[in-house]
Amino acid sequence: MSAEKTNQSWGGRFSEPVDAFVARFTASVDFDKRLYRHDIMGSIAHATMLEQAGVLSIAERDAIIDGLTQIQAEIEAGQFDWRVDLEDVHMNIEARLTDRIGITGKKLHTGRSRNDQVATDIRLWLRDEIDVIIKEITRLQEGLLEQAEQHADVIMPGFTHLQTAQPVSFGHHLLAWFEMLSRDHERLVDCRKRVNRMPLGSAALAGTTYPIQREITCRLLGFEAIGGNSLDGVSDRDFAIEFCAAASLAMMHLSRFSEELVLWTSAQFNFIELPDRFCTGSSIMPQKKNPDVPELVRGKSGRVFGALTGLLTLMKGQPLAYNKDNQEDKEPLFDAADTLRDSLRAFADMVPALKPRIEVMREAARRGFSTATDLADYLVRKGLPFRDCHEIVGHAVKYGVSTGKDLAEMSLDELRQFSDQIGDDVFAVLTLEGSVNARDHIGGTAPAQVRAAVARGKALLAAR
Repeated sequence: MSAEKTNQSWGGRFSEPVDAFVARFTASVDFDKRLYRHDIMGSIAHATMLEQAGVLSIAERDAIIDGLTQIQAEIEAGQFDWRVDLEDVHMNIEARLTDRIGITGKKLHTGRSRNDQVATDIRLWLRDEIDVIIKEITRLQEGLLEQAEQHADVIMPGFTHLQTAQPVSFGHHLLAWFEMLSRDHERLVDCRKRVNRMPLGSAALAGTTYPIQREITCRLLGFEAIGGNSLDGVSDRDFAIEFCAAASLAMMHLSRFSEELVLWTSAQFNFIELPDRFCTGSSIMPQKKNPDVPELVRGKSGRVFGALTGLLTLMKGQPLAYNKDNQEDKEPLFDAADTLRDSLRAFADMVPALKPRIEVMREAARRGFSTATDLADYLVRKGLPFRDCHEIVGHAVKYGVSTGKDLAEMSLDELRQFSDQIGDDVFAVLTLEGSVNARDHIGGTAPAQVRAAVARGKALLAAR
């Protein structure tokens, strides 16, 4: 049976058409058609290289490039007829090219295979996605710096075990988010280096007998390096797994931020107000204002974690080189990139509009004996061993619990019943402002250090 009758590029070997269900089951065009732009980009570079290598004439090259350019316009105008019987984005475009320019279209595939073609397309696509994602990280970080600078003096409780621990600046807390995102940015930039290696020219698995010049396509496509082994070039998906690992870490961070926003917007905390446009109401309870965006981002982290696990499982049992299993690499990768990009966009839009309830935060810090460590440090400076100071302050806190008084609200006589080393100067360290101002070192919560960290953060973003 001819290739034309089977509607396949490989039909010459087969004596009967593929079962209709199998054709649908094995086709990937429904999801890999989003690679069309990168597939055409790679094909234009390949055709350009084939002409320079003497495999195509100038006229053939120009016909191919013109045809591919017109096909891209068709796709983007919604006028392209995607066919499941042609399996994937690559064969759909190649078949349409042949329809447009005749037999010359069939020459485009000289010296390459769908194996190295798809590996190239995915890398080109993911490279662009990473570029968009790191821009969204930067935009979110800009919002955090703006908020941190504006609220460097706003005091809130810092927590361990979700229990009040020590007072911190709200700006300082937001800068912790900034630091996490900086590491996410670094990981993605580093990941991009390994994504940006060209497999094109590996052909099916062993390379090609045609006189291709891979340096040309490498340069035309903006790759940083050429893959050094053809077997690895067509079968490697490390770069996709690495991206999903970096994306999982970033989504884990966004999920942690989300959890704090959900807590902070609750009636029990009431620390911040989210704009109405990032919330929804209840169909039955008219008073509700639900923090849907943070909740959804928190939930979407599971999709990206699942993509990472799925790709690791997909690859773990594959012998070299390419296997049909690898068709399953695209959907989790696409979903992970989409989810991370959209989650970052939601946060980048939302964070600049957060409004802290300053007095509520301050009162929460005041209620929780958050300056207890400051009193212990004060006694250490008076010459007492820290463990003794710890015990002294523990008794003072116990007294405060029974009397309903914070340490700063106790009289000097009340405090001195626990240690005669306590003097009038103790009240300077028991205030919330005294506590945060005392942490005046790089990385500390003192407002001056928060502003210095904001300045460093702005310089970091400007250097990108």
